[in-house]
Amino acid sequence: MTIRALSDQLASQIAAGEVVERPSSVVKELVENGVDAGATTINVDVRGGGRQSIRAADNGSGIPAAEIETAFHRHATSKLAAAADLNAIQTLGFRGEALAAIASVSQITIVSRAAGETAGVRLVMDGGKISSRDSVGAPQGTVIAVENLFYNTPARLKFLKSAATERRLIDEFVTRYALAYPNIRFRLTHDNRITFQTNGSGNLRDALTAVYGPDTARQLLAIEEASVPPSPDRLVTVSGFIGPPSLHWANRSHITLFVNGRWIKDNRLAYAVIQAYHTLLPTGRYPLGIIFLTLPLEEVDVNVHPAKTEVRFRRGNAAFGAVQRAVRQTLVADSPIRDMGGWQVGQQLEAMSPGWAGSLDKGGFVQPGAFVQPGESGQTGLDLAWPEPRPTDSDAAPITPSLHLGGDKLPIMRVVGQVGAAYIITEGPDGMFLIDQHAAHERILYEQFMAARENGPVAAQGLVAGTAVHLSPAQATLLNDHLDLMQNLGFAIEPFGPNAFMVRAIPALLAKMDPVRAVTAVVEDLERGDEPMQKKIEDKIITRVCKTAAVKAGQTLSLAEMEAMIHQLEACRSPHTCPHGRPTMIHLSVAQLARQFGRI
Repeated sequence: MTIRALSDQLASQIAAGEVVERPSSVVKELVENGVDAGATTINVDVRGGGRQSIRAADNGSGIPAAEIETAFHRHATSKLAAAADLNAIQTLGFRGEALAAIASVSQITIVSRAAGETAGVRLVMDGGKISSRDSVGAPQGTVIAVENLFYNTPARLKFLKSAATERRLIDEFVTRYALAYPNIRFRLTHDNRITFQTNGSGNLRDALTAVYGPDTARQLLAIEEASVPPSPDRLVTVSGFIGPPSLHWANRSHITLFVNGRWIKDNRLAYAVIQAYHTLLPTGRYPLGIIFLTLPLEEVDVNVHPAKTEVRFRRGNAAFGAVQRAVRQTLVADSPIRDMGGWQVGQQLEAMSPGWAGSLDKGGFVQPGAFVQPGESGQTGLDLAWPEPRPTDSDAAPITPSLHLGGDKLPIMRVVGQVGAAYIITEGPDGMFLIDQHAAHERILYEQFMAARENGPVAAQGLVAGTAVHLSPAQATLLNDHLDLMQNLGFAIEPFGPNAFMVRAIPALLAKMDPVRAVTAVVEDLERGDEPMQKKIEDKIITRVCKTAAVKAGQTLSLAEMEAMIHQLEACRSPHTCPHGRPTMIHLSVAQLARQFGRI
């Protein structure tokens, strides 16, 4: 085969794949250019998830008219002059690839006026080639409109995700830089609707409120500037905000890291944050953290990848230790006592018998008591409270355990008691069964929910007063895309301002649960993406709802409640596993017990 040199246009389109992976990559590069230009206002307008158009406007220093064509040449930049400058990069952009890469795979219109010039210039480009150039009146700053992204690279266009996914990725990026630069006024618009904005006050608390909502922002703990002990060649400063142990999430995407004002991805530093919460969070849960590292420019190499989100530290252990110590010290010094208000897991159920008794007749176990409003009669308010003593024979007549008639899939079982406030002990025809109360109840609720859904609308419990839920912009986009589906499952949710929703009703299954927790639990599960064996998003939401509503390990059940649970489990089509596939019970045969006691 003949070796030939690629044309400049083809080479640019190939190279664009390293810099411009998707619409959010375009937004990233344009916003970073605005930050480097000293802008105090950056407006981003997106249509069609970025496929149709992306428009970024800033009031920065602008591009001189004589240099505007040069700005779109490959490896043209004003931020580097010599190789030595790579050792101390202090701008977000520096490679001179972004504008050329974007222009090669889209149709661009740019209007810019530099400080000190009397008129601006408008340049129109199609696939990297200049179509027109005009002088125009314009305010100082730059406006770039990117249209029909990847129109000339159909292979790249074909592999883009849905518009909803692309919107969410754009939301995540803009909110990150709004946190990094609270002195800049950001505004993000999707399809003519403002979805996010900050006031540019310079106060990080204001930016946190815009991103996470007032309730979450109020709980965050400030990391006072904590440093590795200074030495002639090392100094790492850590600042930012972290969530208290009571505030946790289903994945680590809420750990946001910045190095010298640059958002980065670094699994090791994220692990340092997680390690600082060791023993403070439930298994499988992750903290919220906005961590800023400041260190000498020569101590970090940002010229690792064209996307500039990966960096290398000259002394990685110093950065890891500084983050871990700063977060842990803040948790130890400032973390408040875990909030017991609202809706707690692990509270006693025996004192709640009046609330459960009406639903524990032979029709059985319809209203879960896993979450009970504080203030109800008999509530202790204690997490994982030790059970109250049961009445003795002298206080009340003894209770005769009932014998349950097993169904087609379960043997005959007699409830004996509970162990560890987590497992129900039953006796069967050939030994003992240990039933996981959480997994069993999850299976019961799942099949009840699915049956109700097949027979008609899911029963909903209206709220006396609506409850507001504040989400991050990415989460709000995700929920907004699934509002119709949520309504079909018993939720009545309506938009209530930017990134806020009003909950009017929840499934009757969750009648005793905090509506905010019910909605955020579903949103967290949606954030995880598709899971094996769960192709339908409806099943995923139902599974999450049932998991959230089911009784938890650590809850003491009365004999009547355990019997009701066994009755309902016997009626299930698949009683041996929960909806996630975990076993609901294990069997210890008489022969196994005999071997353990040395009888065989």
